[in-house]
Amino acid sequence: MTTPEPLESPNAGSAEPVAAAPAAPAAVDRPPVAAALPPVSRRLVLALGTVAVLALLLTALLWERLSTLQDQLARQTAEAGANAAEARTLVRETQQRERELAARQAVLEARLGEVALQRSQLEELMQSLSRSRDENLVVDIESAIRLAQQQSQLTGSVEPLLAALRTAEQRVQRVPQARLAPLQRALARDTARIKATPLADTPTLLARLDELVRLADELPLANAVGARAPAAALATQAVSETGLRDWWQRSLKAVQDELRGLVRVSRIDHPDAVLLSPEQSFFVRENLKLLLLNARLGLLARQPDAARADLLKAGAALEKYFDADARRMRAALALLQQTREQMKTLELPRVDETLAALATAAAGR
Repeated sequence: MTTPEPLESPNAGSAEPVAAAPAAPAAVDRPPVAAALPPVSRRLVLALGTVAVLALLLTALLWERLSTLQDQLARQTAEAGANAAEARTLVRETQQRERELAARQAVLEARLGEVALQRSQLEELMQSLSRSRDENLVVDIESAIRLAQQQSQLTGSVEPLLAALRTAEQRVQRVPQARLAPLQRALARDTARIKATPLADTPTLLARLDELVRLADELPLANAVGARAPAAALATQAVSETGLRDWWQRSLKAVQDELRGLVRVSRIDHPDAVLLSPEQSFFVRENLKLLLLNARLGLLARQPDAARADLLKAGAALEKYFDADARRMRAALALLQQTREQMKTLELPRVDETLAALATAAAGR
């Protein structure tokens, strides 16, 4: 590559005679190499100038580039601020939508719960509506038998229970199903067992207890003296019947009987009965009545054990304080004994076999 010749400026042409004047004598003294130095300096100056120009150009380019970058940075900052504001707006809108969605979700969950509840109710209703005739029959029979059992326990009579068993047996016979055959056999066995069980008649027992309460005022005590008709009355009756002829004889006999009745010899096993005063005799009779009435209440309340205990106490009081040889006393003791014996059969028979067969039929086994 060839180096271009440097251009000569006007200043260089004019300065050359000034430099050449003192150089003339030096051309003789210095070597010829020194004469080539000025062209090298011009090249250096030109190179430096070129570098300076290039530096200026580069500086201008860099400044322009920096200005462009600053403008871009400003635009990007403004866009980032706008984007941030828009992002904040979007965040607020998103939060608001989330709250709305949460509220809607809560409402939907509540409605879903209501729908699930309604669905379960509808399923139960459909199941109850789709229940077969046999299942309805089993449920109805079980309800009727349990209700009849409660009525029998309250009234003390097996008639409601027997009526319910007979009705159930008739209803089962009208439905020819093989799985109801065990239920039919259980109904027949329970009916036969209840009919064969001896049961006490509660109204009869109550009537007997009332009779004993009435006899309590008429029973003679162990220390009571037997009452006799006055002699005058006997004499008057004798006069009216036999006439005046036998009047003296009957009057004399009446006086003799009255004298014999002043002294009485009897056996008393309980000394307390002899020492009773008239006031104490009244309380003895009243206590006997209370025992009999308590037994009556225990019978009505279906508490046979308490009723039997009261009857035992009443029997002990009769044997202790009352005259065992009196006719009414013997009748009262016999009536009390019959009542106590009949109370042993107050327990009503149960229908556990029928209820077990109903449970098996309801389970579908």
